[in-house]
Amino acid sequence: MDHPALYLIPVTLGETPVEQVIPAYNRTVVSNLNYFIVENIRSARRFLKKSNPDTDIDALTFYELNKHTDRNLITSYLLPIKRGESIGILSEAGCPAVADPGADVVAIAQQEGYKVVPLVGPSSMLMAIMASGFNGQSFAFHGYLPIDAGERAKKLKQLESRSYNEDQTQLFIETPYRNQKLADDILQHCKPQTRLCIAMNISCEDEYIVTRRVKAWKGNLPDMHKKPCVFLIYKGL
Repeated sequence: MDHPALYLIPVTLGETPVEQVIPAYNRTVVSNLNYFIVENIRSARRFLKKSNPDTDIDALTFYELNKHTDRNLITSYLLPIKRGESIGILSEAGCPAVADPGADVVAIAQQEGYKVVPLVGPSSMLMAIMASGFNGQSFAFHGYLPIDAGERAKKLKQLESRSYNEDQTQLFIETPYRNQKLADDILQHCKPQTRLCIAMNISCEDEYIVTRRVKAWKGNLPDMHKKPCVFLIYKGL
């Protein structure tokens, strides 16, 4: 690590053993860093300890970055790079800066001309696309859909028609305790032949990734309560 850089460090997607999904090289990089920008300090400390039990967690400096962070503070988080010290970014799960507040820091680092290094690791979105059997050449991630029932129904129909008209896979997520409701809404508002993939607890011991037509899911939905899920819809054949 000759040049100071901003390292984007993927985190396990659940209680998966670190060595199963995180390359050894990442752990080498992490053990040489003293500064971390993290979504949640507690879970970041836990992950770093799991990655390297010898880490002296109390000697590290953490800057918290989440929806409550004052955006004016972010530039100051990158000051160690100016002094020649590399920094790591950790999100709560998966890859930082993808559907994650870390993107704001990366944008500033790029603007300042700092070196940005993305490390290899699990991404629930990419892994869900890989396992769905849907179009991996053209896809769109929409984050959370509207909570309002009418708005949500409208959005689902809009995404479904994009999947047919543009031959494009549509991905979205929901707060885990509302997964079941979202799945019910998909079954209610999408065409019977439209394909739905439910990708749940990706890379974990109880991983569940299944693709079926909407009509085949009716009465057969898994228990998704409080489990991280990615939902994908794609045109029926």
